Formats: sequence, C-alpha cells, structure tokens
Amino acid sequence: MRIAITASGPSLDAPLDPRFGRAAYFIIVDPETLEFEAMENPNISAGGGAGIQSAQLIAEKGATILITGNCGPNAFRTLEAAGIKVIIGASGTVRQVVERFRRGELSPTANPNVAGHFGMGGGGFGMGRGMGMGRGMGRGMGMNQPFPPPPSQGLSPEEELRALREQLDILREQLNFITKRIDELTKGEK
Repeated sequence: MRIAITASGPSLDAPLDPRFGRAAYFIIVDPETLEFEAMENPNISAGGGAGIQSAQLIAEKGATILITGNCGPNAFRTLEAAGIKVIIGASGTVRQVVERFRRGELSPTANPNVAGHFGMGGGGFGMGRGMGMGRGMGRGMGMNQPFPPPPSQGLSPEEELRALREQLDILREQLNFITKRIDELTKGEK
C-alpha cells in the first residue's frame, strides 16, 4: 500500500501541509516500512485546476489513500474516480500522521471539506464559478473558506503554533487580495 500525504517539506518530519492542490510537497510513503518518495508539487502555482492536477499526479504515483488537511470538491471527485480514498482534517508531522494511520485513528471521508472554488486563472463572477478574475491576478490561491484550526491532539505546542501560523499567513494573503480587488472595483464608484 502507498499513501500520499501533503507536506510542507521533503521529509517524514515535515509538518503536514493543510492544503491539497497547492501543498508544497507530496510524500508517497509505505506505511509499513516508512520508505518514501518526496516530490515538490508542480501545481503549486497553477492558475487554476491545481487540485485536479495534483489528484492526477497522486494517482499516477500509485497511491491508494491521500491524507491531507483540506480537499475541495473537484479534487475530491478526481481522487474518488481514481479509486483513491481521502482522509481530511489531519495535522502534525508526516511521521505522526503515518503512525496515526497505522493505529487506525484516521478514516476516509465521503465528502470534501472545502467549498468549491477556483484559483486566480479563469472564470469571472457569477455562474457558481467562485472568484477567478481571469486576468492572472493574485498568487494563485483559491478563494475558499478558511481552514479549520488543526486539532491539537498529538501535536506539541510548537507544532500546533507552526501550523496555526501557516494558516494565518494563507488567510492574510487571501485578505490582502480581497481588499485590493475591492479597492480596484470601487475606484469607479467614487
């Protein structure tokens, strides 16, 4: 069995990255032997469809389970179609997540935990397409709902603090983008 885990670095001791499509790294690991392959996510800067592309990459690597913090509906459907079970809401280091998986503490979910969204690549407003601006604005992050805080079970205070700071940085980037875009759209109203 091979499981894929989103990670912020290329080792078993790296913290789990709570994002799926735009995770910094994917660690493909055999949970019994802990042999692993770390790969940078080539989709981290994709203009749109990062979740779908990342799901296809995970499938190509032969993973049968994905463990991550959050997963949107498009990526979830792609993973499901490839026969990959999805475990969401995980946190801690990759090694800790593998241990929790081996102890049977993590179970696959039947639904994504992030609302549908687009990155900053295509679309426009309306028609259920989220906030893609169609002009390549922003840094490629989807305007989805914020991540839930990671559960503190099994995390040291330092690990939980690091995970919370990462989430805060992502939320600040999203807020800056939204504020800038509101300013751009309201300039003509004054």
